[in-house]
Amino acid sequence: MDNHDTHRVSLVIPVYRGEHTLRTLLEEIEPLTHLQKTAEGHLFIICEVLLVHDCGPDRSDQILEALGDQYPFVQLVWLSRNFGQHAATLAGMASAMGDWVVTLDEDGQQDPTDTGSLLDWALASSLQLVYAQPVNPPPHGWMRNFLSRIAKMISTRLLGNSAIGCFNSFRLVDGEIARTLAAFCGNGVYLDVGLFWVSGRIGHCPVRLRNEMGRPSGYSYFKLFGHFWNLILTTGTRPLRLITIVGFFSMILAVTIAAYALYGKLYGQVPVQGWASILIVVAFFSGSILTALGVIAEYLAVTMGIVMGKPLYVVSSKPTRPVIRS
Repeated sequence: MDNHDTHRVSLVIPVYRGEHTLRTLLEEIEPLTHLQKTAEGHLFIICEVLLVHDCGPDRSDQILEALGDQYPFVQLVWLSRNFGQHAATLAGMASAMGDWVVTLDEDGQQDPTDTGSLLDWALASSLQLVYAQPVNPPPHGWMRNFLSRIAKMISTRLLGNSAIGCFNSFRLVDGEIARTLAAFCGNGVYLDVGLFWVSGRIGHCPVRLRNEMGRPSGYSYFKLFGHFWNLILTTGTRPLRLITIVGFFSMILAVTIAAYALYGKLYGQVPVQGWASILIVVAFFSGSILTALGVIAEYLAVTMGIVMGKPLYVVSSKPTRPVIRS
């Protein structure tokens, strides 16, 4: 086989709190930067590893500089401030040069040697996007795993997309699609939603997760809920349609209550107490209206962020150092 048969893979790793994990992770990746053969016999090589500094609270910046000096295949991308994992991943995709782009977390939970399996899965069915599908439970607490399953179930049922509930931060993307998405993806757009916009052939490859390398997750329940809410808002307009349906049934309920009260007054000789019914009806419909307006306002906020040109990320030529407090 000649070089045209070798698949060049760019590895993108957003770094937020990787001070104690990156060295070990790069040691695992280094053998993959030499010509490899997948289980199905496809030749591939990790041609570059893009470490995107997302300005976390530790001294990852120093580790990145040391790794950049140590490994010639490491490319450093410095963000001007913390923009979040998805924005950092897109910044790395924008600079990737490979035929394929693989995104990987910094905590060691995902095994970089599974890159060959993802590539085999993509080539076997001519896929543009392949997600890792864990065969074992994520190494988190039962509460987080339970809430994650609930969130994915809601995403699948409410948004009407069976694939969106199976996304994972360990993914292989066609290089052209990754760079195209990074070029036009606006602020506030959930990364995986953007990938569904531009990818028509999507698959899921079974992999086994590992324990994180001695560090807790950087995501609190509040941040995870923020990701879930962003997913809901950027996927489509079905939640707005749901509000319309709720409003329609609310009107039917109001007419039914009114008809029941009128019937009881005219034919059942039932005394109708006005204050209680008025209070219940006003509270119910006021809550419905305020909920609808709140969701619409969230959509408008996302739209304004895109229309006003708020940047998704800003790349700097030098690292942004964390504040050292004495």
